[in-house]
Amino acid sequence: MAKGVLVDIPKCIGCEGCSVACKLWNELEWDQQEKNKTASDRAAEPNNGLWPEEWTSINRYDLQKNSSSVRRYVKTQCFHCEEPACVSACFSKAIQKLPEGPVIYDQKLCVGCRYCMMACPFDMLRYEWKKAVPGIRKCQMCPTRVANNMEPACSSVCPTGALTFGDRDELLAEAKKRIKEKGYIDRVFGENEAGGTSWLYISDTPLEEMRFRTDVTTNPLPSYTEGYMKATPMIGVSWAAILAGLFVINNKNKDPLD
Repeated sequence: MAKGVLVDIPKCIGCEGCSVACKLWNELEWDQQEKNKTASDRAAEPNNGLWPEEWTSINRYDLQKNSSSVRRYVKTQCFHCEEPACVSACFSKAIQKLPEGPVIYDQKLCVGCRYCMMACPFDMLRYEWKKAVPGIRKCQMCPTRVANNMEPACSSVCPTGALTFGDRDELLAEAKKRIKEKGYIDRVFGENEAGGTSWLYISDTPLEEMRFRTDVTTNPLPSYTEGYMKATPMIGVSWAAILAGLFVINNKNKDPLD
């Protein structure tokens, strides 16, 4: 059964233990400039605090609730769509969706076209612009751990229960139970967005005030693009053949001494 993670936003205290666990497990580099940024700094960035070496980010939002000031922290990373647009867009098969839930990336198969970045409705993929041999970087949802029925590194260290790992169907039921019991906003983000995601969010404050894309279609995005993307490799091969033919024709009757 597909796994997922339920994020209970009001329970997050912004300790950033999940971010540290992510870096340690995935052996990501520590960037001093990024390390010095606060959660509110990252919330204000266009990229939500995600960088090639920052696969998860804790962002702080100061909001109003019932005429009172409240502070909310939001864990941001790839949502691992049920039917990912990035997988559909990747004609080299570098990105794949595993049956257990994670959407994974294999740099050895990547051709660097960045179609996956353009396809993602949540803008969660990052490109290694500064590297000689760049690739895509994103949360992989700890696939080896999940395959062995272990929690992702991030949720395994959460001290408050803000992150709950389990079967996606059971997490959906738990999310709706908490919404009813705690008076949260009646919406599970990720239940239907873009056809559904493995990461689910519940909140007591409006999601759009915390930069969630609440306008995303509920239809799986590959249904819009798959037919076109499947033709991409053939188009590339066809153009290569046409250009090679033109080169041969153009040089066929030339004098070798010209």
